[in-house]
Amino acid sequence: MSDVGSGSGRPGLRGMERLSRELPYGVELFHLRPDGDVLFADREGARVLGPREDFLRFIDDGKFAHYFIGDAQTSPDRPSNATVKLGVVGPRSAFTPHAHGGEHFVLSLGHASCGVYDAQHGRVTEIRLFPGALIRIPEMMPHSFANRGRKPLHILAANTGFGVDHEDYAITAEEAERRGAEEVVPVSRRPRGAGTDFGLLAAALRDIERVQRVRGIGALTVRERLAVGLRRAASALERP
Repeated sequence: MSDVGSGSGRPGLRGMERLSRELPYGVELFHLRPDGDVLFADREGARVLGPREDFLRFIDDGKFAHYFIGDAQTSPDRPSNATVKLGVVGPRSAFTPHAHGGEHFVLSLGHASCGVYDAQHGRVTEIRLFPGALIRIPEMMPHSFANRGRKPLHILAANTGFGVDHEDYAITAEEAERRGAEEVVPVSRRPRGAGTDFGLLAAALRDIERVQRVRGIGALTVRERLAVGLRRAASALERP
């Protein structure tokens, strides 16, 4: 990882700057590059994360850590209450649109996409992801993650607060409509986004479903297909 904080001349940064203009407020995108740089983008723009500004010393000199969940003082007395997991997404498939009761991180190890509902503009924004892209989605933001490739996709996912068996882990449109129809939502079933308007949440999730039906799952570009072949060749050379 280079000891730099910014620089529009860095490889890939201009592309991240273009992507930043499409990101809804609250969404953050990371690119973990093979050269060790970590590129960061949000609605405000893009930059290279640097050790001095964005990382803490990680055990030894020259090692750095950027905390997504918890902090340097996390311990059994101060648990982060989070889950981190490896996922496999079938070829040319997408998750049912949903919202999590806690914030959500997904590291894509292949060519993927994430449709998120931009409440400020009242529209669905599709963010194309590439190997090494890490996306952060705020709690209760409607979204759906998809695999654009023709091979199984590996992802690393982290969620704050909820495991997959919890009723607030993934709230679908059907579930949001059911909750919205109830006059009183029991406290035990309220997600951490207290005061959620489940009617609006359901409508946003239905919008993502509609976009999925109309547009389908995006295909790989010619350049991405070429990159897949080159990556396979590189992997064959790099394997022990």
